[in-house]
Amino acid sequence: MLSNQKLISFLATTDPVKSKEFYEEKLGLALEEDDAFALVFVVAGTMLRIQKVDKHSPHAFTSLGWAVNDVALIVRELSRRGVSFQRYEGLEQDAGGVWTSPSGAKIAWFKDPDGNVLSLTEFSS
Repeated sequence: MLSNQKLISFLATTDPVKSKEFYEEKLGLALEEDDAFALVFVVAGTMLRIQKVDKHSPHAFTSLGWAVNDVALIVRELSRRGVSFQRYEGLEQDAGGVWTSPSGAKIAWFKDPDGNVLSLTEFSS
C-alpha cells in the first residue's frame, strides 16, 4: 500500500539556528523551507523535515543515514568542514572512524548539534 508513496524523514532540533548551519554549511544540503514548525531539506528526492521542538532526547542509535559511493572521501571532506566522527568501543575503526562490518560494508557515524546519530554507509559490491 505505501511502497509506491514518497517517504519523508524526520529529525528534531531544539536549536534551529545551529541545526540549519550544520545541515547547510557542513553537510551541504539545500534548505527548501524554514517555517515555525520545521527546517525542510530535500535529499535525493526525499524530504527531510527537522522539526523545531522545545525538548529532545536523541536516540543512542542511528536516526538517519546516507548510502555513499566512497565513504573515506566523504569522511575526509566532512572532517575538513568540522564534522567529528564517533568512535565506538568494540568496533575496530580506521583513522577516519570508518568501521568495516562483517558484510564488508564500510560505516562511519557522526552527530548533529542535537545529538542525533547520523551515518554514512558504503555497501560492498
